[in-house]
Amino acid sequence: MVAVVLGLLGSLTTGAWAGAHDSGPTPPTRATRVSSAPGSTTALSGYRIQSTAKVSDPAADVSSPGYPATGWYPAGPRSTVLAALLSNGVYADPFYSTNQQKIPKADFQVPWWYRSDFAVTDTAERTYLDFSGVISAADVYVNGKQIAAAKDVSGAYTHHELDVSSLVRSGTNTVAFRIQPNDPNKNLTMGWIDWLQPPPDENMGIVRDVVVRRGGPVALRDAHVVTKLDVPSLASADLTVKAQARNDSDAPVTTKVSGSIGTTTFEKSVTLAAHETRTVTFTPFDVPGLHLTSPKVWWPAGMGGQPLYDLSLSASVSGTTSDTAHETFGIRDVQAPLDSDGARQYRINGRKLLIKGGGWSPDEFLRWDRTYVEDRLKYALDLGLNTIRLEGHLEPDEFFDLADRYGILTLPGWECCDKWEGQVNGDERGDKWTAADYPVAKASMAAEAARLRDHPSVISFLIGSDFAPDATIEKNYLDALKAADWPNPVVPAASDNSSPQLGSSGMKMTGPYDWIPPNYWYAKREGGASGFNSETSAGPDIPTLDTLRRMMTPAELDTLWKNPNAKQYHRSPSSTFGTLKLYDNALTGRYGAPTSLTDYVRKAQLAQYENVRAQFEAYERNATDSSKPSTGVVYWMFNSGWTSLHWQLMDRYLDQGGAYFGAKKANEPLHVQYSYGDRSVAVVNNRHAAASQLTVRATLFNPDGTQKYDKTVTGVKAGGDGAHSTALTLPASVTGLSTTYLARLTVTDASGKEVSRNVYWLSTKPDTLDWANTDWYYTPTTSYADLKGLSSMAQVPVTATASTESADGTSTTTVTLRNTDSGKTPALLTDVHLVDAKGDPVLPVRWSDNEVSLWPGESATLTATYRTSDLHGSGPRIRVSGWNTPERTVSAR
Repeated sequence: MVAVVLGLLGSLTTGAWAGAHDSGPTPPTRATRVSSAPGSTTALSGYRIQSTAKVSDPAADVSSPGYPATGWYPAGPRSTVLAALLSNGVYADPFYSTNQQKIPKADFQVPWWYRSDFAVTDTAERTYLDFSGVISAADVYVNGKQIAAAKDVSGAYTHHELDVSSLVRSGTNTVAFRIQPNDPNKNLTMGWIDWLQPPPDENMGIVRDVVVRRGGPVALRDAHVVTKLDVPSLASADLTVKAQARNDSDAPVTTKVSGSIGTTTFEKSVTLAAHETRTVTFTPFDVPGLHLTSPKVWWPAGMGGQPLYDLSLSASVSGTTSDTAHETFGIRDVQAPLDSDGARQYRINGRKLLIKGGGWSPDEFLRWDRTYVEDRLKYALDLGLNTIRLEGHLEPDEFFDLADRYGILTLPGWECCDKWEGQVNGDERGDKWTAADYPVAKASMAAEAARLRDHPSVISFLIGSDFAPDATIEKNYLDALKAADWPNPVVPAASDNSSPQLGSSGMKMTGPYDWIPPNYWYAKREGGASGFNSETSAGPDIPTLDTLRRMMTPAELDTLWKNPNAKQYHRSPSSTFGTLKLYDNALTGRYGAPTSLTDYVRKAQLAQYENVRAQFEAYERNATDSSKPSTGVVYWMFNSGWTSLHWQLMDRYLDQGGAYFGAKKANEPLHVQYSYGDRSVAVVNNRHAAASQLTVRATLFNPDGTQKYDKTVTGVKAGGDGAHSTALTLPASVTGLSTTYLARLTVTDASGKEVSRNVYWLSTKPDTLDWANTDWYYTPTTSYADLKGLSSMAQVPVTATASTESADGTSTTTVTLRNTDSGKTPALLTDVHLVDAKGDPVLPVRWSDNEVSLWPGESATLTATYRTSDLHGSGPRIRVSGWNTPERTVSAR
């Protein structure tokens, strides 16, 4: 098999397209059947694609019905060129080892044809071709005729509607796109910056649906609802409905535009001249029912419900429906003023909100998988996050539909470092703009504003990332947003930059992006917990051993733990982030040199747990400070688009390790935490209601389990909405405490029930930061905390019993862990993995808690929820391991 793949790669490089797909005629593709109903939209499917280097036929032939397309590759309705080739088995798994390097870039430096057939039974209705998501540009043909040129169909986000009524015939029709190669430094499309090794085709293709729309003489477009919620009472809301009525006929026409929202209905007649477009508006002044009393208000998850409203519109001519439109929207209010320290402070429905988010990455090949996206969004909720930031790579409509439903806020915006900021950046790669780029950028802004404005999950648009736009670009963006009735705050940059009209961004982008110690986050400077940090983390996030073995060869895994200076293909194409040297030096300096791959990974999980936990804990603790409070933090990144060694809270396969469970612990609703900056122990209450009659206990142990300090504080109170209360401060020195020690913190409620537990591994020797030599991506550490004493912890047995219940396609496995050691040593960071009969992880899975620490005699009961089908017929099993717990696997039937 290897020889076949390598041979195929060689033939592709020389342009000789040999292989299975040329062994005979391409099977015919069934034409997409298009409805004749006015207002209907039908997404094209059944694409075939081929390189123009292999197609010598004229465009008129290629784009005509009946063209044989012999040897062409089938492609999905949203597919880059490389995604289609991967689907057809042309290349080996690009997520494994360095396979992606073997894919020849030269094959994607020429245009590629995309063609699809669609069937129409009735040509009495008008027909439109509606699309966006072309990367990078395309000549467009229908039934042998060119209807648009690449200079006019340019940019990933521009929206195009082409009236093809005169070309469409009864029966089979053909649409063809000649897609131009993409270079994100030269085109206003999408790039990958330093996130991952970029795909060889640079994502050239069509990544959103191409839709055939049908309608009568009057088209309804741009339907949306402008909402105005009374804040802070939330007692009423005014709705304004808008849509454009467009007469596409050659004669004047009178149309009746009718609509409804719930039980409220409205209508009006409009007379349009030939080819005239007019905005039709319904307000509470015209329609009293559009003034709502006691509206159903949309809230982020954890703050309230996520009710949605539906708008239905229709336009009729002489009693016959000409077109229809439908929109879903939510009612909520978003404000984001700058606080007294100049930081952006978001308010949702009048309530302050600490933004706790993660940076989103789509699949590297922009393959849309609704289930996979939904799984990741459910993980965001499981982690206690409330926001996803999308720097470029603005996902299809379904993404924002899911965010609306789950109550996850989104911060979309343009990306940095390539053509999008080529006019304003410093030494980044993007080309300077030409006159042709300005209208493409403005059209992109207009299209995305119209697409996103009704989604209650969308709370801002960032028109710059690392840099703010100049006056001309900013004006174009703001004009487009205003024309679209954009309802949300507009932010000039994700960095600490300003634009002429909007002023200061109120955000900072001061790093870090590589390893720093946990105490870094408590300093109110650089990336520490003050203000709004739009992207930040301690860099590397080494996956679980299961995932590492799926993504790297044995030789690569050997290098991973033995050679910190080695270039790691699965980290980043950036020379700054090419190795794991900073991370590995810290791992060795703090925990001791790894003795094996297994030891390296277990130390990595410990390090990632403590660091990610500290990042979120610091921002949460400081959110209600009177001076320089924290207002937002976006973990960089939430996930990766491929098999990565950095910037991810979970890995490509949705497995979870220290980074994941550290974040989950930090963001629990009622939380007890240790502050690295001042040794204080605080309770943070993320619930809306205040908490009282709490008992906080802090106990310090040597690694062998010997207790050296214990203090209990009763009657602790914590206000709601992120308020914190300091219960006590740990002493600077404790007699008999070892250099490496453990801190166990607990909170119990008035009934004595434990409601929060948090275990830290600490050192009397602190990490020392060299602030004076801070770089844009990290602050050097001149000496490390000594955590090597953890290696002396005795191995302790942890028993596990488990059972599983299944219903309606979902299984829940309940696991009880118990430390049965007869001595004093705790079981530190005990991890539980749900596995199948082969020992492979069952993913995705949502745990009630995990990576728990148990003292002798203690037990913990955890639950895991997952799709029954992901067992693939196997019985569930539980694999238990930990820092000082021998691995064992038990049945969970």
